[in-house]
Amino acid sequence: MSQDFSQFNLDPRIQRAIQKCGFKEPTQVQKKGIPLALDGKDLLVQAKTGSGKTAAYLIPILELLLKQKLLDEKDRGIFTLILVPTRELAQQVFKVLEKLTLYCGKHIKFVNIATNAADSVQRPLLLDFPDIVISTPSRSVVHFSSGALSLDKIKFLVIDEADLILSFGYQDDMSTLSKALPRGVQTLLMSATLSESVSSLRQLVCRDPVVLRLEDKEAGGQLTQYAVKTSEQDKFLLAYILMKLRLIKGKILVFVNEINRCYRLKLYLEQFGMKSLVLNSELPINSRMHIVDQYNKGLYQIIIATDESDKVAEIDEEKEEQQETTDGANEKEDSKMEEDSQNNQDSGQDAKKTKTKKKKAVKKDREYGVVRGLDFENVSCVLNFDMPTSTKAYIHRVGRTARAGKPGTAMSFFVPKSEVGKHKPTTLVTCKKDESVLRRLNKKGIELKPYTFDKKQTDAFRYRMEDALRSVTSVAVQTARTAELRQEMLASEKLKSYFAENPDELLTLTHDTAASVRLARTQRHLRHVPEYLLPKGLQAVNKDVGFVPYKKQNNRRAAKKKKNAKHRHDPLRSMRRVK
Repeated sequence: MSQDFSQFNLDPRIQRAIQKCGFKEPTQVQKKGIPLALDGKDLLVQAKTGSGKTAAYLIPILELLLKQKLLDEKDRGIFTLILVPTRELAQQVFKVLEKLTLYCGKHIKFVNIATNAADSVQRPLLLDFPDIVISTPSRSVVHFSSGALSLDKIKFLVIDEADLILSFGYQDDMSTLSKALPRGVQTLLMSATLSESVSSLRQLVCRDPVVLRLEDKEAGGQLTQYAVKTSEQDKFLLAYILMKLRLIKGKILVFVNEINRCYRLKLYLEQFGMKSLVLNSELPINSRMHIVDQYNKGLYQIIIATDESDKVAEIDEEKEEQQETTDGANEKEDSKMEEDSQNNQDSGQDAKKTKTKKKKAVKKDREYGVVRGLDFENVSCVLNFDMPTSTKAYIHRVGRTARAGKPGTAMSFFVPKSEVGKHKPTTLVTCKKDESVLRRLNKKGIELKPYTFDKKQTDAFRYRMEDALRSVTSVAVQTARTAELRQEMLASEKLKSYFAENPDELLTLTHDTAASVRLARTQRHLRHVPEYLLPKGLQAVNKDVGFVPYKKQNNRRAAKKKKNAKHRHDPLRSMRRVK
């Protein structure tokens, strides 16, 4: 008989909340991690995405906090700090925490400061000494420097997705926080992979952690991975065929490598009546969470998402490849050390310094993450429309499907180098690295089955693809991107209330209204291109707009005048006959 959560002898309130969440049996990471965490051990856990890592560290922390609260309720302070790399993951942890504290919310206080709220709003929440604080490292340092975040009584430190913390550019923030932590803090590091960044974090914050390398073989066997060799233009053809003919059933999560690429693919699919949602770092966090919520509820079947964190992983893998090449070059140079060793070493060190300097310059705000930050439910297929530029990004992308023992499919389009750049409207710079990423995956033991298709059958749909793709111009893509951003910003709850109180401030959002009109005189006739200026083949596009006056007319006044003229009576007809 399988064991349930009662084996951990948890507080009845936590046990009841677990049942309310629908957790029947603990996962592998929960079976091994919860008892060790309850014993006060530091943990370094490697487990795949979707294996239940969040509950594995929240349940023991809540159990220990409740026991401590019963012993001394007068001792107030911030006892737990949960650090995550992205705002989305912080919101995800917050939601899980809300469910687990359903019956003990009066005794456990928690707050999420990885939001867009102003510091002045978050500061009172921290000064109220919540038991648990969820944050990104950068937000924690901001409040720690201002004195709002006190770390004197921290007893539990959780670093979720530890392999991304340092690679996201939080090195200085983590160094600052680690120096301020008191001694004896129990540290829990959760990660999907064990990389060099995790090892450096381990040395920074852990004492002697218990390392758990957990591989769910059953769940891993449910994932089927395919690689599709195709040209840049045929990506759109295959995507149309797979989705329109429903060769892929269920929810689909599509990954692309650029934001413009999101809207190009979205507009392309709309030509065939297929609706999809776009998810990228430009959208407000409230909108991103609402999009995922609609997707999880089944209102939409397709999400087209970007993966900004892929660039960070790409830099790390380039370092590894360069290190391998330099190591191989050093082995060859060992035989010639007696001739010119010193000069070669100096030049090699200088070259490494210049390379590292260039890579250090690649920094940007990465408090956004689709791959690792959000919980997509019941994803049947992950489609890498654009191949990721690193193996780490590939592993995390495909980890969104085949979760919790359910089957899933991962399909990746890759473009051979001989086909790159042949079709400029659909070309992408990152396609040059597709074959190298596949080689790295094979070296790591990840084999992608070749997915073959009959070209004769696909050619029958080619004219439809070309016709639809021609409609999706660069101008249409940019317009859709701007319109989407404007709409989502207005749909944000905070902006809704703000613009309700300040309607005049809405003008500053569009950048193309009254403020710009005052600066220069606009001429309406320039909006329309005369037919004699159009090249052959485009005359039909130009519509006859009639005469356009030079001066701007008041549309309301003209409409009112026209309406009055319509109902005006002829005085000769309405005149009564005089007897």
